[in-house]
Amino acid sequence: MHTSSDKLNQTALRALIDGRALGMVFQPIVRLDDAAVVAHEALVRGPEGGALHLPAVLFATARSIGLEAELEIACVEAAVRQFDPATPGQLYVNCSAGTIRHLGSEGCVGLLSLLAGHALSPARLVLELTEHERVTDVDSLRVSQARLSALGIVVALDDFGDGRSSLRLWAELAPPRVKLDRYFTHGIHTDSRRVEAVRAAVQLARSFGAELVAEGIEHEAELAVLRDLGVHFGQGYLLGRPQGQTVSHMQPAVIALMQSRQIAVLPDTPHRDMSTGTVSRLAISAPAVEPDTPNLSVVQVFADHPELLALPVLEQGIPVGLINRRSFMDLYTQPYHKEVYGKRPCALFMNPNPLRVERSTPLESMSTVLAGEDQRYLYDGFVVTEHGRYVGVATGESLVRAVTEMRIEAARHANPLTFLPGNIPITEHLQRLMAGRASYAASYFDLNNFKPFNDLYGYYRGDEMIKLAARSIQQEADPLRDFVGHVGGDDFIVLFQSEDWQARCERIIARFNAEARGLFNAEELASGHMEGEDRKGNRTRFPLTTLCAGVVLGQGGGFRTAEEVASAAASAKRQAKASGGGLHVQTAGCSANDAAPEVPALDVA
Repeated sequence: MHTSSDKLNQTALRALIDGRALGMVFQPIVRLDDAAVVAHEALVRGPEGGALHLPAVLFATARSIGLEAELEIACVEAAVRQFDPATPGQLYVNCSAGTIRHLGSEGCVGLLSLLAGHALSPARLVLELTEHERVTDVDSLRVSQARLSALGIVVALDDFGDGRSSLRLWAELAPPRVKLDRYFTHGIHTDSRRVEAVRAAVQLARSFGAELVAEGIEHEAELAVLRDLGVHFGQGYLLGRPQGQTVSHMQPAVIALMQSRQIAVLPDTPHRDMSTGTVSRLAISAPAVEPDTPNLSVVQVFADHPELLALPVLEQGIPVGLINRRSFMDLYTQPYHKEVYGKRPCALFMNPNPLRVERSTPLESMSTVLAGEDQRYLYDGFVVTEHGRYVGVATGESLVRAVTEMRIEAARHANPLTFLPGNIPITEHLQRLMAGRASYAASYFDLNNFKPFNDLYGYYRGDEMIKLAARSIQQEADPLRDFVGHVGGDDFIVLFQSEDWQARCERIIARFNAEARGLFNAEELASGHMEGEDRKGNRTRFPLTTLCAGVVLGQGGGFRTAEEVASAAASAKRQAKASGGGLHVQTAGCSANDAAPEVPALDVA
């Protein structure tokens, strides 16, 4: 039942559409490696201060009276009319699948005339497929997309990853641009799961030949992580708010941020053993046909099972082929194809070499399939077998999801005492610094006379001292610029990008040395030393435990490998210990005599 306010809104909406009175604001889309403005997204607004000002109210009102399609067309027209053609780059406009079908058929002539009348070439228009419900008729949508592409108009995929914009849609449409849902951007610098999800999306984009746009960038740290992960473009309040006027360039502060060579510190991924997972968990039951099954029957199977991407072909229970739904239906709808091939065997149109995977295959080994040259399994899926016999099929989407989960949970071991990243993530971050030719200070922290302390007071207090060292380091490191890792025992690595790294090191040492006194008994504090056995078993006195650090500077390529950095930092740490503790900065590379560190070297993957 409609209220009087609903009827007023409906009347006002009709007037807005008929009077071409819809307003538009424009938000810039920016290339993340050089801060160039490459496009603007047009966002509709109703009259300022009115009930229909917000897009959600506009479209809810349109849906209630069956004007949603007409409103979308009016939005496209308003965006083109109000966009300044002198603005660099493209114009993005949101559209549903129905609107794209309309513009690719009967609305095509009017759209081209509109663009020409406002001095915009078709190549500057990007229609973003935005669906509130799952797209069902993908085949007709793909036909419209092809017609628009032939004119130069791009169809992009919006909100990928929100549950409605699926991997299947990406695979079938193969759009040149894909927008990541803002969920993955928000807080990505603190959430390892979002990092791994975006990593997977970047890999998919490379496989499909697409470019990624990250929406909702609001913080510098989010921008830094997305840029380092390989996302091409960005959009969000940090880069520019929606406004009536377009922009030709970013503000100097944003340009400086993007041009910085500093490498983002990625959140650590918790470890969980996923090595027992197998392909069996991906298998789903699906109908199958035999090689001599008529093509007319194959059409009926696909009609009865609209979710089926590919149909397995079996010969006495052994998979011998796979029929791709899209390829088969594209051929079948061609003139005279039904008459000529309808009663002929389906083996004529099957892929005789589908991917066959035993159900006992570890998921871990399937990650190599993602990087392979043959990407057909992402469209077709693959056949799951047991001792060579058909068990079921698995989709490419389920494989990508499973491998992504495995990567999220895979071992990037954190130290069990301090929960700081261990050797593998330390090495990964160091390699990223070196690959990005960033300037950094690799600092190796170690405790002086820790063994006598541990022998005197026991492992519990020894663990408390190691945790104190970790806290002292973390309190002085910048979590957005400085990577803190725990090599093992009482050894820590900090990869500083903060320019005041030396002052931070000095504060770390001073903080620890002051607070560590609280871990000694009064007797040792009064005497200023500990009694214990040296490495030869002789009774001797040791100074109280303190912290020292050795530092080597990496300046845009001074070292060739992570192992060289680890060896040089270990050498500098030994120099610090030999000189009585404190801080030692080693400006030159380590000598041959210092090549083997006295603690476990970083793993170099």
